[in-house]
Amino acid sequence: MEGLDRRAVLRTGLLAGGAGAAAVAATHLALEANRAGVGSRAAAPTAVRPAVLPFRGSRQSGVVDAPQPFAAFVGLDLPEGATRLTCRRLMRVWTDDIERLMAARGPLTDLEPELAAVPSRLSVTVAVGPGFYAAAGLDAVRPSWLAPLPAFAVDRLNRDWPQTDVLLQIRADSPVSVAHAARRLVVGAEPLAVQRWVQRGFREPLTDARPGMPFRNLFGQVDGTVQPATDGSDDRLVWLGADPATGGDGAEAAGTPAPKGLAGGTSLVIRRIAMNLDTWDQIDRAGREHAVGRRLGSGAPLTGRLEADLPDLAATDDLGFPVIDPVSHVRRAMPTEPHERILRAPYSYDDPPAPGQRSNCGLVFVSFQADPVRQFVPIQQRLAEADLLNIWTTPLSSGVYAVLPGAQAGEDLGAALLD
Repeated sequence: MEGLDRRAVLRTGLLAGGAGAAAVAATHLALEANRAGVGSRAAAPTAVRPAVLPFRGSRQSGVVDAPQPFAAFVGLDLPEGATRLTCRRLMRVWTDDIERLMAARGPLTDLEPELAAVPSRLSVTVAVGPGFYAAAGLDAVRPSWLAPLPAFAVDRLNRDWPQTDVLLQIRADSPVSVAHAARRLVVGAEPLAVQRWVQRGFREPLTDARPGMPFRNLFGQVDGTVQPATDGSDDRLVWLGADPATGGDGAEAAGTPAPKGLAGGTSLVIRRIAMNLDTWDQIDRAGREHAVGRRLGSGAPLTGRLEADLPDLAATDDLGFPVIDPVSHVRRAMPTEPHERILRAPYSYDDPPAPGQRSNCGLVFVSFQADPVRQFVPIQQRLAEADLLNIWTTPLSSGVYAVLPGAQAGEDLGAALLD
């Protein structure tokens, strides 16, 4: 009864209170990225994976953990007139509910706790948008990167998936766990926050037989080969407040101080990208691999044999044409500066098509990085300017969020930010 009374109290008082040189440089940077990213990704999953991920700690789960096969991304908005007190109450409710759910226990108000009782590596990651900062009266300390991304020529943004005040990333090995957690967290938050949209996704599960299998999107493309290492050596690229020298939680993140209340957090970019499988089906395999710049089967660059092989951007065929097209996806996405690496954690979607359509498929693109303006935007600008895959893809939504630090013992999520 004490917990239920506390919940009731939390919900009341809502409104109170040179081309050649560039190619060489890009090749060198990609080599370093491949050495770190491909090896770290293959080594991250282990034969025995924990069924329960930790909730308490300096960082939230769901960022560097091996991605679970099922996910839901839930965008919520605060009500009109919300204040810092509203934000604190929301974080208190979610802290208690998420801790219980991740421990395979139902929240206090859960009338179907059996649905939470099966451990499934559930992770719930809480991130906040610019509207959260505005409601809490914290615009003065909002990170400069926590703002809409620049307008890209390829974007066709849909009003159905706008930037929201809060984002929940919910991932698990079981779709039942994802659905149950999403329901309980959305219902439990009302009226402190109201759901605006839900994007669900899936990806191949990691198994003991395939511990390092890369993500394949619905084009059959191996996606996200070049990744920051998750062993701590590249923490400055992912985490805010990570010491650039040691990778630990220090006073610097990628050479700049962590924003107030976000040391141990990161940034999250989410973009919904429609994929036209009908026109993709009209292209033969050679044409597809030419557009991607990699072999679909192995993920290896067209100039190599293995996925981890470095693309040779200077290689030409018998006629003198580049083996890897200058506007292929792999060339345009290749980092040109050491910091242009992001931790990708994408999911596919396959929603019911509208009448008269054959499919409604695509990618829920998700990436984590210390600074999206510095790390993500340059990559996306190159892709928007010239990428053969743009023929078959259309970005429909775009959002940027600040992932809060983890909650230490006795703390609520967002405590350092909202104090």
